[in-house]
Amino acid sequence: MKHAFRAFRSEPHSRAGGKLYEVILGGQDGMVNVLGLILGVASATADLRLILISGLAATFAESVSMAAVAYTSTKAEVDYYKKIEAQEKWEMKNKTEAEKEEIRDIYRKKGFSGKLLNAVANKIFSNKKIWLQDMMVQELNLPPLQKKNPLSSALIVGVSAIIGSVIPLIPFVLGIPIAGAMVSAVIISAIALFIAGAIESRYTIGNWKKKGAELALIGMGAAVVGFLIGKLLGSAAI
Repeated sequence: MKHAFRAFRSEPHSRAGGKLYEVILGGQDGMVNVLGLILGVASATADLRLILISGLAATFAESVSMAAVAYTSTKAEVDYYKKIEAQEKWEMKNKTEAEKEEIRDIYRKKGFSGKLLNAVANKIFSNKKIWLQDMMVQELNLPPLQKKNPLSSALIVGVSAIIGSVIPLIPFVLGIPIAGAMVSAVIISAIALFIAGAIESRYTIGNWKKKGAELALIGMGAAVVGFLIGKLLGSAAI
């Protein structure tokens, strides 16, 4: 019993999965949006300067937008967690018996009863930190946030969006003819998305080939939509 509670309190969990999600979120979004845009612009004009200006403008606008969204969403999540946590602390202090009974009910439903139930409950009550965490996880289904930092999330997503956005621009920067640059942009973007999906599979369930192909197909599908819209608007403008 003693060892079980120690493990519950101190078992380490990798934060790499969460950071990887932010990297893929920013990188994929930036890459797909810029790819769709420059394909649409390139299909409507042969002006390389205009294509690059459009791509770079979208790159920085996208990165700032994604960083802002990451910041506000992460901050909202952290603020919500802290609010609920503060409420639970107040209830533990001012409605102690009711909160204790909730813990007993939770473990009663798990099959504990009699002396064993009392032993488990009393062990939890003896440590307010464990008690609070148990209420957050077991009752409210709110696992620990693992020290999420809104600024850190914004930075990771923003930088990833810039890197992802630059990838489809590479063939145009290298001076490849427009038609060839369009094809090259699609190919290297698909490869980059496949690699990202394969890496993601290390932290999730699934075959790396399937994950890579899945992310590449989703990204290319979104890019096609952007391309069609860009081509349609470009044709209308002309």
